[in-house]
Amino acid sequence: MQSSQPTPPYHLRGDRIGREFLQLLPMGLFVAIFGIAYGLAAVQTGLAPWQATLMSTTVFAGAAQFAVLGMWGSEVALLAIIAITLAINSRHILMGAALFPMLQKLPAGRRYGLLLLLTDANWARSYQQYQSGRENLEAIIGGGLALWLAWIAGTAFGTYFGRLLADPEAMGLDMVLGCFLLAMALSGPRSRRILLVWLVAGVSAVLAWYWLPPHVHVVVGALAGGLVGLFWREKPHVHD
Repeated sequence: MQSSQPTPPYHLRGDRIGREFLQLLPMGLFVAIFGIAYGLAAVQTGLAPWQATLMSTTVFAGAAQFAVLGMWGSEVALLAIIAITLAINSRHILMGAALFPMLQKLPAGRRYGLLLLLTDANWARSYQQYQSGRENLEAIIGGGLALWLAWIAGTAFGTYFGRLLADPEAMGLDMVLGCFLLAMALSGPRSRRILLVWLVAGVSAVLAWYWLPPHVHVVVGALAGGLVGLFWREKPHVHD
């Protein structure tokens, strides 16, 4: 009978945080471009430049911020804004759960402070390395800081000069993050189980995108793929 041992703490390293900052800094360029589009849309909706920049600084959730602009006016439906923000960002519940084996090694204050910087890109990098046997929470901090600063800078620039780049999707820039996430997924471990998880998640997300309300497809795809992984467990390796 094996005795349970306490989980060893996770020690964040400043040098690795700096390297991860530089690693995701190129992705920050594309984040800044969408920040420019958001800044332009925000001032056209009626927000002052400082209000749009403050929202990007404190909220840091691009899709949710764009959605909120459609509900902005002289009277703001606060409960509706909270509901749509929760729906769009509910994928973070699953992302946080995937990182829990590493997060549990941090004190509560550092754990929740770190999650304020969680995005799709730095989560994908951290989780892909975790699947390969390497723990890298520094990617959440360093990469998150790079993307957060890029989002703020893009928003501030867009409030004054956003007309120079009003429609980044017209140049295909909306595909950059998707391609990055796909590259992270393909560079991870491969097995029939993993391939089936991705297939079920992708098909479910596409069907939900066609038939269900906006933004729900992200959660549907994640839950469908997660259920496959839950019921198809890999046998643990036996070490001599």
